[in-house]
Amino acid sequence: MIPPGSTIGILGGGQLGRMTAMAAARLGYRCHIFAPEAESPAADVAAAFTCAPYEDEAALAAFAAAVDVVTLEFENVPVSAVERLARERPVRPGARVLRITQDRLAEKDFVRGLGIPVTRYARVGSPADLAAARERLGHGVLKTTRLGYDGKGQLRVTAETDPEAAFARLGQPVLIHEAWVDFALELSVVTARNSKGQQASYVPVENRHRHHILDVTIAPAPLPETLAARAVGIAERIAQALGLEGLLAVEMFLTRSGELLVNELAPRPHNSGHWTIDACAVSQFEQHVRAVCDLPLGDPTRFADAEMQNLIGHDVDHWPELLAEPGARLHLYGKRETREGRKMGHVTRLKR
Repeated sequence: MIPPGSTIGILGGGQLGRMTAMAAARLGYRCHIFAPEAESPAADVAAAFTCAPYEDEAALAAFAAAVDVVTLEFENVPVSAVERLARERPVRPGARVLRITQDRLAEKDFVRGLGIPVTRYARVGSPADLAAARERLGHGVLKTTRLGYDGKGQLRVTAETDPEAAFARLGQPVLIHEAWVDFALELSVVTARNSKGQQASYVPVENRHRHHILDVTIAPAPLPETLAARAVGIAERIAQALGLEGLLAVEMFLTRSGELLVNELAPRPHNSGHWTIDACAVSQFEQHVRAVCDLPLGDPTRFADAEMQNLIGHDVDHWPELLAEPGARLHLYGKRETREGRKMGHVTRLKR
């Protein structure tokens, strides 16, 4: 157990790290942010900040000496940095979890290996592979296996798509082609697990996207109880199989025939869990802190239904109206530059 008063090291300096640091402070922890970018919303609310590349051995050594446990706020951290830190401090989640969740092919193979349905997919190592995958799976989405998020690193593949041009455009030697899913809704489950195997999961939520970026999350998702329980069971089973210590978000499709298909995993706090700050006694960020510090997990039960809306790009310009709106709970991330497609904050509205 890492007791209050200790220092939590967080790899990554974005808004997820910011909200984790704020939750940690509430429990009496200090946070030390390690990130390569000088602008860091997380560092603005943390006790310490190391701005250095993840490959900087000296900076990693000093960081490890200054913290008691290490976690992360996004999964695109080099595994080598996690392995280096793990020689001196507990890192939760660890290198094995990152190896799987950083790579879309490894992730899909892992989940399918558990006997859990996933979206149909194929490995694509050449334009010829893409043509064959399209023939077998039909139209779909071609994605990079690494570093893609919020619609980046992917493109739609139809019968008219030129395989040569599509393969060249994404610019990685190995890609993944995923069959198009005619879904009834997209949903996600955020689950937490500590090193003792204690597990706690939030209710499944519905996610609606705009331009491939999460726009609105509705909690709970409009699902029958049996289907909601099945979704939670899938997320918990994956977390157990990973040996997760921390938080895991499992994104799924509900098909029109009633089947749940796992789409993606994220071993960290997740955008679709932001509603828990205002609608649950223990938010996903506090739960993350509890899990990585090996504390007892909190009760994930909500005390109100909720709707969370992202403020993307210039949506944030409406902050005065949102502050004036009765019942609206505004969260701004302190980012200095507003850009199209950039997550600047979110607003949550409770439904009692």
